[in-house]
Amino acid sequence: MSSKPDNIDTPQGLGFALAAYVFWGFLPLYLKMVSHIPPAEVVAHRVIWSVPIAGLLLISLRRLGDLKTALRTPRMLGMACVTAAFISVNWGIYVWAVGSGRALEAALGYYINPLFSIALGAILLGESLTRAQMVAVGLAAIAVIILTVAAGSLPFAALGLTVSWGFYAFFKKSLPIGPNQGFLLEVLILTLPALGYIAYLLLTGQSHFAATGSDTLLLLGCGAVTAVPLIVYANGAKLLKLSTIAILQYIAPTMIFLVAVFVFKEPFGGARMVAFPLIWLALVIYSASLLQEMRRKGRAKATAALPQHET
Repeated sequence: MSSKPDNIDTPQGLGFALAAYVFWGFLPLYLKMVSHIPPAEVVAHRVIWSVPIAGLLLISLRRLGDLKTALRTPRMLGMACVTAAFISVNWGIYVWAVGSGRALEAALGYYINPLFSIALGAILLGESLTRAQMVAVGLAAIAVIILTVAAGSLPFAALGLTVSWGFYAFFKKSLPIGPNQGFLLEVLILTLPALGYIAYLLLTGQSHFAATGSDTLLLLGCGAVTAVPLIVYANGAKLLKLSTIAILQYIAPTMIFLVAVFVFKEPFGGARMVAFPLIWLALVIYSASLLQEMRRKGRAKATAALPQHET
């Protein structure tokens, strides 16, 4: 019997995943170029111009059947509306954070996200936490408290990104459709309000689309920078172990962190010099615990598969 795709690492899968995470890591550079455009308008164009890219992909793969089924299934369509709402909120916060000089907060949000997902599973699904996981979540909470006390307010961008993506991933698991089809379904759901908002901006003379050649090209490009990495990632995830994906996911926030500090020159001192190392320590503890648990399950599965000799 052949191994399942998610139980092995392949060079193709590694290449796809690395490309996606590097793409996401450099995304703040693109978003900074559209920082003069209101975040809602940028998100609307991310939605609209993602549709043809995702649609052409599914047509070429001849995978539109699942999408048609989803559109005819009220429960599936309703669940897709929920995930579409969370992903649009996540995009909006991210665009706003980068444009307003809070890319470091965005990096923090995506660092915290896996730890928030653990807590979410414990609270909503009754999943038990290991001691290492409890320590990791506790360290992340301390880091947020330190930043809150130092700033005098909660790091809303980081928490908003964490919560919106955490719930997006949580509900996405309940959507019985492939990742590429699911993405197209979500942007199709968001297309009507996006088009309505763009029409309103055009009628009131507030639209940046077609105002200048550079703005038009940048807004058109929003579709590619949104859809391409998601599609590449979805294909890479199928060809990698879950443990590998769990480790690779830190590439994007690390690149966002480096871009924020060294390219955008956002201040990194005081509370952040304490909070970020706490988050990094929490992620090391979490990752080590995750890898240890996966190895244990792998050994147990291999032992169970061995032929039993009669005595």
